[in-house]
Formats: sequence, structure tokens, C-alpha cells
Amino acid sequence: MIVGEAPGHEELASQIPFHGDSRKELMKSIASIGLKREDVYITSAVRSRPYAVKKVFSKRENKEVVKYPNRKPTKKEVLAHAPFSDYEIKEIEPTLIVAVGNTALERLLGPGHRISEEHGKIIKNTPILQLNDAKDAYVWSKKRYTIFPQCFL
Repeated sequence: MIVGEAPGHEELASQIPFHGDSRKELMKSIASIGLKREDVYITSAVRSRPYAVKKVFSKRENKEVVKYPNRKPTKKEVLAHAPFSDYEIKEIEPTLIVAVGNTALERLLGPGHRISEEHGKIIKNTPILQLNDAKDAYVWSKKRYTIFPQCFL
């Protein structure tokens, strides 16, 4: 199972996770271990596209235009989508979870983990954070997982 941050503009349009620029690196990594995209379940910590609203001056159009660039999801957005992530993990029962980027890694292991420090290290036999419906907060899972933090630049 691969867990990314959130869909970007291209992923939202195609409805395919990692469809944009990150696709090439992801496909190389999957192929390097003898798998195809169809062999791997791919999802995101946040299921909707987080974006900013920015007004910029367009020289081409010679006027101010509104842009909607991607942005990092907030903790509140990650929490709101936690039931989807928890459900997918429960249904898929992955033997390995590849966390791509800080948002995915923090969603699974908590805010003390940084992709820059843990990229490429296999974290074995660890619980992950799951949503406690009664308190709208995270609790540690009873089940243990193997997590492989990755960063595609």
C-alpha cells in the first residue's frame, strides 16, 4: 500500500493518485521491485485537493488573475479524512505501507516523524495512528505494521 499526501490538480482531474509529476518517480520505484501499478494499492492521507487562492498579475493577459495552487493539507483536513484512511488500511490489510512525504508519515506515525530523517528506513512492527470515533482524536492501533518512508523529489 502506498499512502501519499493529497491529490493535486492533475490527480483530481484524472481521478488517479500520483498522476502528475510524481508519477514517473513512483513508477520507477514500483518497477524496480518487479511490480506494476496495478499490483499496488495507492491512496492519499487526504482525499480532496487542498489549494490556496492567490491573485497574481499575468503579463500575458495584462491583468490580475486568480490562481489555485496546491498546498499542504492542514491537520484538521487530515483528521477529517482519517476515517477513509483507516477503512482502506483495515480492508486492504497491507503487509507494507509506503508513506510518501511528511503528511502521510505523520498521519501514520505522528508529528514527531520527519521524512527528511526517516526516508528509506524500514520501520518494522509499529502501531499506527487511527481515529477514535468517540473522541475525534487519534489512538494507537493494536495491529502492527511495517512502514517504509519515501520522498520523491
